Amino acid sequence: MQLYNLYCKAMFLVAFRYVKDRFLAEDVMQEAFIKAFKNIKKYKNEVAFGAWLKRIVINQSIDYLKKNKLELIQIDQEVVTKIEKDDWQVESTISVDEIITVINNLKEKYRLVLTLYLLEGYDHQEISQVLNITENTSRTHLLRGKKLVKEQLKNMSYAEGY
Repeated sequence: MQLYNLYCKAMFLVAFRYVKDRFLAEDVMQEAFIKAFKNIKKYKNEVAFGAWLKRIVINQSIDYLKKNKLELIQIDQEVVTKIEKDDWQVESTISVDEIITVINNLKEKYRLVLTLYLLEGYDHQEISQVLNITENTSRTHLLRGKKLVKEQLKNMSYAEGY
């Protein structure tokens, strides 16, 4: 119970980031805790307990989305190695929460990859395994998602130039 009380709020927020519904996030979080407690013997002190639990919550969230017919479109084309200009400036008045809100309003395929890559620190190999997509698809979704975020921020007058 102490572990649950210590981590439940943070794990709820992680689940909510993926499923975008409070009640579903609670269900996903509770299922993840059940899974963690059942597999507690597999936990090794190689990583912090919170990090281990967070990975279970993320996987549980993605499993939920997959079960509910989330279609992740495979892109087997070569990723064009286009160098994007990163000389656009973002106003300092924008908050992290506003950027996360823009990310959360993207299509699922972009939102998931951006969240896993930018917020959770997964690499493309890990994302490809978790979402069952190719690494090229992960890279493409990341590039397109970042481009969409950039456009949204420009539309909101937070970013200038190209």
